[in-house]
Amino acid sequence: KEKEVPVIFLTASDDEYSVVTGLDLGADDYIGKPFRPRELVSRIRSVLRRTGKKQMTIECRGLCVDTERGVVMREGKEVNLSALEYRLLLFFLNNRGMILSRNRLLEEIWDASGEFVNDNTLTVYIKRLREKIEKNPQEPEILKTVRGLGYKFGD
Repeated sequence: KEKEVPVIFLTASDDEYSVVTGLDLGADDYIGKPFRPRELVSRIRSVLRRTGKKQMTIECRGLCVDTERGVVMREGKEVNLSALEYRLLLFFLNNRGMILSRNRLLEEIWDASGEFVNDNTLTVYIKRLREKIEKNPQEPEILKTVRGLGYKFGD
């Protein structure tokens, strides 16, 4: 079984046998005490670069997103999304089952690009995304509104 979380051993035992054993057991790195804090941070970043490859295909409720190619399929047919719709869909997919407030979506999707948008812009993009991914956009089953709280994707 492939692990999803990188592992760094941080231990007082830094003899060769302990290091080799730790790495053979599946550690991505091994750091002996005492350690320098900046080195620890650097090693963490290094491990995350090596192991931080995102899942290439995400599937949920009849949708299949190939993140490597940027292709979205709905029941075997390609769905054409704008760049912003695609970012919004990925954010929902990566937060499946969670209620996402309108403010959080605005901050995560639009603030990251430095664009200013009003609240209605989000409503328009949610509507467009639903039209492209839902069987019946008027009665969404995938991207649901949670009244007074925000939106929830999947379940």
